[in-house]
Amino acid sequence: MTGTAMNNDRISAIDLAQNVRSNVTTAADVVEQHLARIAERDGEIHAFNLVLADEARARAVEIDEMISAGRDPGPLAGVPVALKDNMCTQGIPTTCSSKILADWRPPYDATVVTRLRDAGAIFVGKTNLDEFAMGSSTENSAFGPTKNPLDTTRVPGGSSGGSAAAVAADFAPISFGSDTGGSIRQPAALCGVVGVKPTYGAVSRLGLIAFGSSLDQIGPFTHTVADAAVALETISGHDPGDSTSIQQGPLDLSRTLELGVAGLRVGRITDLPTGASPDVEQRIEEAFDALRAAGAEIVDVEVPAFSYGLTAYYLIAPAEASSNLARFDGVRFGMRTAAPDTNQMYMATRTEGFGDEVKRRIMLGTYALSAGYYDAYYGRAQKVRRLIANDFAVAYEKVDVLLTPASPTVAFEMGDKASDPLAMYLCDTYTIPSNLTGHPGMSVPFGTGDHGLPVGVQVLAPALKDDVMFQVGAALERSAPPRSAGSGEGSAS
Repeated sequence: MTGTAMNNDRISAIDLAQNVRSNVTTAADVVEQHLARIAERDGEIHAFNLVLADEARARAVEIDEMISAGRDPGPLAGVPVALKDNMCTQGIPTTCSSKILADWRPPYDATVVTRLRDAGAIFVGKTNLDEFAMGSSTENSAFGPTKNPLDTTRVPGGSSGGSAAAVAADFAPISFGSDTGGSIRQPAALCGVVGVKPTYGAVSRLGLIAFGSSLDQIGPFTHTVADAAVALETISGHDPGDSTSIQQGPLDLSRTLELGVAGLRVGRITDLPTGASPDVEQRIEEAFDALRAAGAEIVDVEVPAFSYGLTAYYLIAPAEASSNLARFDGVRFGMRTAAPDTNQMYMATRTEGFGDEVKRRIMLGTYALSAGYYDAYYGRAQKVRRLIANDFAVAYEKVDVLLTPASPTVAFEMGDKASDPLAMYLCDTYTIPSNLTGHPGMSVPFGTGDHGLPVGVQVLAPALKDDVMFQVGAALERSAPPRSAGSGEGSAS
């Protein structure tokens, strides 16, 4: 399908790939343009832990040679792509923004990396994140925080803040992050880009360094819904190397983008947890109005257990993290701190290698799994998870999708919540439930809020209804109010 031209002479990833494939431009020129932008601004923003300039240039030469020889490199031919630094890249450092993996070079590629390379993508760097994807602001990185390109006094969101910032700053037309409790959708909202968490199991997790194995999912950041559709189609589909991978082919999304929403039922959750700021609530109401004007039916529904998502998640996710991070012990890979005996080495390595937030969640998870507390905490949280899934199932009998905020507020100031973990956790109020249920969710930019900063509207859909979610997301994109030029002080407009 045809891509969509964007503001400020920005070209969509779809059109960029088409231009490379048809010799309108070369992959080498495209790469140089993006590396120049990275060199100009990333010292200020710190979207990347590692810029792969030499590798990108060499790959661009390969792409151009393939085209000269009459071969099609794939749907993402010559498109610069940034990868969150928790996705394994063979021979290239993969750190999870943690000291404990600072020098680790994986012996294999993640499945999504292989699929992107096979589609002609060019990797320009590994992006910064909250350490081991634990955070909502990208301030928890061992290598320093990432700043929001729209206002560098503010956070880009997290944990995939580096990936969101890379697209927002035009360092790459497409980036990829992981979403365990909102880590794609929340930073997408704060940076004013599209961010998608697909149905759990639609994209392989092989090679994604695990945080919460029953929650993690990889998805794209882009400037347009159409680019996100192509990016997700490229990486989705069954992978026999991932036991949680759904037995189906790649997602079919692009065909739905022009269908409109006439006849679709869009749910408004009447018992949604409070906490969204007035500017965000205003944009959500305008989104409902826009979809109604486009022919959708707005239906009030209840999801009573939605409000329990946060508490259930912060028992289940730390419990899984406690188990997954036990492998980082200074023995097989990663850093090792010298000590007189093995037990002291374990303790010294993990004490020095993990940051405060990671330690906090490991301790919480270990406690929740410990003898005498398992049933009271972890077991009960899993029962609540089932209640949440049941309530969503009832709601989806009445509607095709649900609309909520992606983030309670626009991007907040650096350091504003860093010393208050609970305040930070509340940033994920609206995104967490779909991780617990395995349902898809996406954030679509929809105008601006306080300080002229972007607001993201979240579209939620039942499992394996990613295509309907994209159908609604595309309609929202077409009806979105213009975003204020630049950033800085201003009122919602």
